[in-house]
Amino acid sequence: MSRPQTLPVAVSADRLRTDRDQVVLVDSRWYLDGRSGREAHLAGHIPGAVFADVDTDLAAPGSAEGGRHPLPSPEDLAASLGRLGIGDDSAVVVYDDAGGSVAARLVWMLRVLGTPAAFLDGGIQAWDGPLETGEVAPEPAGRTPVPWPSDRVAGTEGVRARTGSPEHLLLDARVYGRFTGEEPAPVDARPGHVPGARSAAWQGNLDGDGFLASPERLRERFFTLGADTAETVTAYCGSGVTACHDLLALEHAGVAGARLYPGSWSRWGGDESLPAETGDPHRG
Repeated sequence: MSRPQTLPVAVSADRLRTDRDQVVLVDSRWYLDGRSGREAHLAGHIPGAVFADVDTDLAAPGSAEGGRHPLPSPEDLAASLGRLGIGDDSAVVVYDDAGGSVAARLVWMLRVLGTPAAFLDGGIQAWDGPLETGEVAPEPAGRTPVPWPSDRVAGTEGVRARTGSPEHLLLDARVYGRFTGEEPAPVDARPGHVPGARSAAWQGNLDGDGFLASPERLRERFFTLGADTAETVTAYCGSGVTACHDLLALEHAGVAGARLYPGSWSRWGGDESLPAETGDPHRG
């Protein structure tokens, strides 16, 4: 059977069962607290799922200039995807155990490069079938390097030039306490956010049951933040991972062309020459 030619940003477990033989299934679990996603994969994964490591497969080495999870070069990404069995003609479903907030990284990367990709709505928790343990050996596939679309990726200087401009909406996908600086994570170099950014914590993209909210609800959410009138919409987070959840939610809501700032707060906050803002001037 041929691959799906298109996929929504998220698919149900029932849809995955239907399309299972037509897609590459990827486990991308990763944890900010240092737990091992690979160990979680080995302990139990959806049958046939290959494991993609956020740190090594889906990012270049971290640096002061690039942040913790810079986008890999087209050549390095193509090599990683090929090793995982994701070829030029593949369709891909990715899952995690965190509401799609980690899976979104690979899904967004693939979608902007023209590969049909979706995350499993509800994550591994939505899968009620048996799990398997141990390693899964992918069948290598041919993957052609494709440059990152320049209109979908924002650099630090571009973000800096537009700070505070309502025409250029900047969304912060981190939890609210990290945005305001009241509850920074240990990985944050300093508290706060990029001046002028609006808080759009990725968790707000989910409904009460942990599934992706409806397009109507997401449209209301992002339009309230200004996405309906902005010339550009850019999302960032701690290191360019969970921001991709906002980008997929924006697409689900019908907002096209939003951009990722890959360096995110790990790049911006780590540079003392760049301004930081604490609190939330839009609330209260």
